[in-house]
Amino acid sequence: MVLPVVVALQLLAAAPLALSVSITDIQGPAFLSPLLGQTVRDITGIVTAVISDSGFYIQGNRTDDVRVSNGLLVFTESSSILNKVSVGDLISLSGKVAEFKESSEPNDLLGTELDDPTDIVVLSSGNTVEPLVLGQDRSPPTEKLSALDIGPDGWLSVPNNVSLIDSVNATLQPDLFGIDFWSSLEGQLVTVPSPVALDFQDSFNEFWVRGDWPASGLNSRGGLTITELSDGLPDGNPETVIIGDPIDGTTNPTTSVGMTFSDITGVVQFQFGFYYILPLTAPTVLAVPSADIPSATIAPSDDACTITIGDYNVENMAPTSTNLPPVANHIANFLNLPDIMFLQEIQDNDGEVDDGVVDANVTLTTLTDAIASASSSGFQYAFFDIDPVNDQDGGAGGGNIRQAHLYRSEKLNLVPGSPVGGSLDATEPITSDGQVTLSFNPGRIDPTNSSWDDSRKPLATAWETSNGERFFTVNLHLVAKTGDTSESVQGNARPPVNTDVAKRTSQVEIVAAFVKQLLALDPNASIIVGGDCNDFVQTRSVFAAFDDILTELDVNSNVPLVERYTYVFQQSSQQLDHLFVSSAIAARGTEIQHIHVNNWGPSLATRASDHDPSVAQVKVC
Repeated sequence: MVLPVVVALQLLAAAPLALSVSITDIQGPAFLSPLLGQTVRDITGIVTAVISDSGFYIQGNRTDDVRVSNGLLVFTESSSILNKVSVGDLISLSGKVAEFKESSEPNDLLGTELDDPTDIVVLSSGNTVEPLVLGQDRSPPTEKLSALDIGPDGWLSVPNNVSLIDSVNATLQPDLFGIDFWSSLEGQLVTVPSPVALDFQDSFNEFWVRGDWPASGLNSRGGLTITELSDGLPDGNPETVIIGDPIDGTTNPTTSVGMTFSDITGVVQFQFGFYYILPLTAPTVLAVPSADIPSATIAPSDDACTITIGDYNVENMAPTSTNLPPVANHIANFLNLPDIMFLQEIQDNDGEVDDGVVDANVTLTTLTDAIASASSSGFQYAFFDIDPVNDQDGGAGGGNIRQAHLYRSEKLNLVPGSPVGGSLDATEPITSDGQVTLSFNPGRIDPTNSSWDDSRKPLATAWETSNGERFFTVNLHLVAKTGDTSESVQGNARPPVNTDVAKRTSQVEIVAAFVKQLLALDPNASIIVGGDCNDFVQTRSVFAAFDDILTELDVNSNVPLVERYTYVFQQSSQQLDHLFVSSAIAARGTEIQHIHVNNWGPSLATRASDHDPSVAQVKVC
């Protein structure tokens, strides 16, 4: 996206006198210009880029102060002015210093610009500006986003939005904080050498990159994973930048994680929630990672006590969904037909038709039949779910998404003796005939609690292996992060707003209370809790209720920090899908693998889901 034409918000102050200043005087060492609202004259700079309908960029002499940019956007919609200047012109001009953001983007940072340009004189033409080469002349910091991300979880801390960058207007610290670094380059011409894509392109053909400079959280695919820093805080991956629409009208390539490109040269500009580089021209693709995605090495065991678990958010799956056949292939041939599948986002039998239908037996039958067709053995899963109340569990209207289980009925079954719970029946741990079971099996956990409003209720199950051992599962799909300004981790609000974080925290607390009830009846109970949690474990406040009762399988299985991800969004590979186990299971040894059938795909169009599935192996006896 190119900078919007309409200036929706300007902060201007009265300024009776015109000052003779430089570009660096206008930019200053803080987020906002020290000359805000002033009319300035005799500004000189070389034109580095012209945006056909919204202005041009100029660049003057650098200073030794790395906090101060020597580039500047001159905003104008006047075609006569735009036709007067060309790239390479050394010009002088006057204008009014302003700070801009769109009123429709309240979390945007203000951007310094020169408005109402006048007295434009072309002093010479054919000049060149050598771009600042990132990674050589200056490199972005690799850990933290902002000094204002105060709290025990850094940029993921709660409460959110306790301060605003533009209100504080601190002096920049570009060597320490990513937002400060990119702000110190506002309006400048820069080059990203050897860029590597960190995500698929968005709907505007914009994409995130890192360049040939130090990076933290580097995973085996070439992306950057959210990890923990040496001080225990989460890594915000500030060394990344988004590439916007090319200024010359060429089209950016479609991208995938790990794809490499020719060098990208462009100007730095804050817009739409992030610091962008607006490239002078589109880069060319140099290399594409292999599309040969390895299958899991974990496979079902003949041992009745060794259980393999698959976990997969199948993204709004209805009987006619185009993603159903590839998901079936993934389960059969990449996850190796686990003993139990934890599924999320199973829709009802007519998908997003809002007609009161809530049953999903056709969806699940179609899926299990497709798995049988995709598997060399023709293996047929058994399945179950609990229908929600119509239009009460969130997701796409009419779809009635819910969690479901597929399972190997020859190896394990539901503990008998308890009725199946309905939509609003709350299951609880009980003792029957001297053994722990559930009052409804399967059942939902506290489904009428307001914390589950417009969200999926946990599906709890008591299982029995073929040799009579019992274990318990809770299939989660916590409330979504839809609409987060935390999607704009470079935004004005610090720490970034994490939509519904309080609701997710409450949901985890409800599940933790249920687990504690089980453990009170049997301290050695084998319990597996997991699914799509819609948050990172680095948001420790959300998962604090699991401390001391459950261990995340990635931790227990010693998965390398940089390989702990199931989702790729914007600049970061991240983990939204988690499996947790009780201490009895953790002590017996565990294994888990994340199978990147979707996020290692060659293009956005090849993904069957926005989540990658996982497969784990645990011992329940």
